[in-house]
Amino acid sequence: MPLDAAKLTAAPPVRTEVSWDDRDVRLYHLALGAGVPETDERELAYVYERHTRGLTVLPTFGTVAGGTGGIGFQVFDLPGADFDLAQALHGGQEITVHRPLPAAARATAVTHVPAVYDKGRAAVIVQESTLYDEDDRPLLTQRNQIFVHGAGGFGGDRGPARRTPVPDRAPDHVFDVPTLRQQALLYRLTGDWNPLHADPATARKAGYDRPVLHGLCTFGTAVKVLTDRLLHGDPTAITACRTRFAGVFFPGETLRLHLWRAPDAGGFLFRASAADRDEAPVLTEASVTLRRPPHRTEPR
Repeated sequence: MPLDAAKLTAAPPVRTEVSWDDRDVRLYHLALGAGVPETDERELAYVYERHTRGLTVLPTFGTVAGGTGGIGFQVFDLPGADFDLAQALHGGQEITVHRPLPAAARATAVTHVPAVYDKGRAAVIVQESTLYDEDDRPLLTQRNQIFVHGAGGFGGDRGPARRTPVPDRAPDHVFDVPTLRQQALLYRLTGDWNPLHADPATARKAGYDRPVLHGLCTFGTAVKVLTDRLLHGDPTAITACRTRFAGVFFPGETLRLHLWRAPDAGGFLFRASAADRDEAPVLTEASVTLRRPPHRTEPR
């Protein structure tokens, strides 16, 4: 049966009990490339549980909290999601931070589908998931945009044409970020077991010559670099971040970040490309919103 937008949006929220500890947080950061150099105090804050300032937790950790590989992907188990998973593509990610994530917690993820948009040949499923702590206070809300090829044409709303264009000028900062050839294999340990990121045969069937890096890993890496270089390594300054996944990135390549100060001084706009492949787009329409303006904009 085809995708049923009415059933998806009418389905009751799914409640999932999740928990994590400092080991999960440290593993996530290592999978983003943290810990280099191993003597750097800011890098140790991501990976050493006895750091004097306590363990730093990036807001993007919320996308894998509980070891599920992404609390916002229960959509595939909901009524109305009758489509081949090979048709689905993670098109975009938005994160809203209500309060900084602790290094260890028990929480509840409440997930639902607020909208399904009709793009003609494709449908876009918007899935929203909020993490609540044990006192029922919201910690973080994420929204995933899932493109389902061949599932459009059902006469639904096309959805908002939301764009986050970068300024028409040279970027304020450009950072080149090397990645590890085994980075996808590390990131899989956070809970995303899709063989596309590990099995060469699966990657070839999908049209790639080797396994690709998880989009959420690429996004997390970009947010970490911005945090380190422009926010003094303080992720609690971040209230929101978002991106559109524009293309594949291969482990071992160099990720090139182009960043601009937002016109309202409330954060940064950025895009990312594969420096080794003629600046092939990887992340576009990306932004980080800050709780407070940065004290400085000079890179670390």
